[in-house]
Amino acid sequence: LEIDGEACGGIGVQPGSGERRHGATLGYWLGRRHWGQGIMTRVVAAFAPWVMDELGLYRLAAQVMTGNPASARVLLNNGFTEEGLERQAVLKDGMLHDLRCFARLRAWPPGS
Repeated sequence: LEIDGEACGGIGVQPGSGERRHGATLGYWLGRRHWGQGIMTRVVAAFAPWVMDELGLYRLAAQVMTGNPASARVLLNNGFTEEGLERQAVLKDGMLHDLRCFARLRAWPPGS
Protein backbone atom coordinates (compact mmCIF):
# COMPACT_ATOMS: atom_id res chain seq x y z
CA LEU A 1 0.00 0.00 0.00
CA GLU A 2 1.20 3.46 -0.83
CA ILE A 3 -0.08 6.86 0.26
CA ASP A 4 1.37 10.02 -1.28
CA GLY A 5 4.24 8.02 -2.75
CA GLU A 6 5.20 6.46 0.58
CA ALA A 7 4.90 2.78 1.50
CA CYS A 8 2.48 2.57 4.42
CA GLY A 9 1.22 -1.02 4.55
CA GLY A 10 0.61 -4.27 2.75
CA ILE A 11 -1.88 -7.04 2.13
CA GLY A 12 -1.57 -10.55 0.74
CA VAL A 13 -2.63 -14.17 1.00
CA GLN A 14 -0.95 -17.51 1.54
CA PRO A 15 -2.91 -19.99 -0.60
CA GLY A 16 -3.64 -23.44 0.77
CA SER A 17 -2.52 -26.61 -0.98
CA GLY A 18 -3.69 -30.19 -1.34
CA GLU A 19 -6.93 -30.75 0.55
CA ARG A 20 -6.86 -27.07 1.61
CA ARG A 21 -6.42 -25.63 -1.89
CA HIS A 22 -9.92 -24.09 -1.73
CA GLY A 23 -8.75 -21.62 0.92
CA ALA A 24 -6.10 -19.09 1.79
CA THR A 25 -4.93 -17.09 4.80
CA LEU A 26 -5.13 -13.31 4.63
CA GLY A 27 -2.53 -11.05 6.20
CA TYR A 28 -2.19 -7.27 6.29
CA TRP A 29 -0.42 -4.46 8.11
CA LEU A 30 -0.67 -0.69 8.21
CA GLY A 31 1.77 1.89 9.55
CA ARG A 32 0.72 3.33 12.90
CA ARG A 33 0.31 6.90 11.67
CA HIS A 34 -2.43 5.70 9.29
CA TRP A 35 -4.47 3.86 11.94
CA GLY A 36 -8.04 4.93 12.69
CA GLN A 37 -8.78 6.31 9.22
CA GLY A 38 -10.64 3.31 7.79
CA ILE A 39 -7.88 2.68 5.26
CA MET A 40 -7.45 -1.04 5.87
CA THR A 41 -11.22 -1.57 6.04
CA ARG A 42 -11.47 -0.16 2.51
CA VAL A 43 -8.45 -2.12 1.27
CA VAL A 44 -9.83 -5.43 2.60
CA ALA A 45 -13.25 -4.57 1.12
CA ALA A 46 -11.66 -4.40 -2.34
CA PHE A 47 -9.03 -7.12 -1.94
CA ALA A 48 -11.02 -9.97 -0.32
CA PRO A 49 -13.64 -10.48 -3.06
CA TRP A 50 -11.04 -9.92 -5.79
CA VAL A 51 -8.59 -12.50 -4.44
CA MET A 52 -11.36 -15.03 -3.77
CA ASP A 53 -12.54 -14.72 -7.39
CA GLU A 54 -9.03 -14.59 -8.85
CA LEU A 55 -7.85 -17.73 -7.00
CA GLY A 56 -11.21 -19.54 -6.97
CA LEU A 57 -11.30 -19.58 -3.17
CA TYR A 58 -14.21 -20.72 -1.02
CA ARG A 59 -12.57 -19.84 2.31
CA LEU A 60 -10.47 -16.84 3.28
CA ALA A 61 -9.15 -17.05 6.84
CA ALA A 62 -7.43 -14.47 9.02
CA GLN A 63 -6.12 -14.27 12.56
CA VAL A 64 -5.58 -11.28 14.83
CA MET A 65 -4.01 -11.03 18.26
CA THR A 66 -6.56 -10.54 21.04
CA GLY A 67 -4.97 -7.18 21.88
CA ASN A 68 -5.84 -5.77 18.44
CA PRO A 69 -9.60 -5.10 18.38
CA ALA A 70 -9.25 -2.61 15.49
CA SER A 71 -7.96 -5.36 13.21
CA ALA A 72 -10.84 -7.61 14.29
CA ARG A 73 -13.27 -4.81 13.33
CA VAL A 74 -11.67 -4.61 9.87
CA LEU A 75 -12.54 -8.27 9.34
CA LEU A 76 -16.01 -8.15 10.89
CA ASN A 77 -16.87 -5.09 8.78
CA ASN A 78 -15.90 -7.07 5.68
CA GLY A 79 -18.08 -10.14 6.10
CA PHE A 80 -15.70 -12.30 8.14
CA THR A 81 -17.15 -14.38 10.98
CA GLU A 82 -15.27 -15.06 14.19
CA GLU A 83 -14.74 -18.81 14.47
CA GLY A 84 -12.75 -19.25 17.64
CA LEU A 85 -9.58 -18.68 19.62
CA GLU A 86 -6.15 -20.17 19.17
CA ARG A 87 -4.61 -20.01 22.64
CA GLN A 88 -0.95 -19.10 23.22
CA ALA A 89 -0.38 -19.18 19.46
CA VAL A 90 2.13 -16.34 19.06
CA LEU A 91 5.33 -15.56 20.95
CA LYS A 92 5.94 -11.82 20.62
CA ASP A 93 8.15 -9.62 22.77
CA GLY A 94 8.77 -12.52 25.14
CA MET A 95 5.06 -13.11 25.81
CA LEU A 96 2.54 -15.66 24.53
CA HIS A 97 -0.54 -14.20 22.87
CA ASP A 98 -3.88 -15.68 21.84
CA LEU A 99 -5.19 -15.32 18.28
CA ARG A 100 -8.81 -14.67 17.33
CA CYS A 101 -9.68 -16.72 14.23
CA PHE A 102 -11.94 -15.40 11.46
CA ALA A 103 -13.10 -16.60 8.04
CA ARG A 104 -15.10 -15.38 5.09
CA LEU A 105 -16.82 -18.14 3.11
CA ARG A 106 -18.37 -18.56 -0.30
CA ALA A 107 -21.17 -21.11 -0.82
CA TRP A 108 -20.19 -24.64 -1.88
CA PRO A 109 -20.97 -26.11 -4.32
CA PRO A 110 -20.79 -23.18 -6.74
CA GLY A 111 -24.20 -21.67 -7.38
CA SER A 112 -25.80 -23.04 -4.20
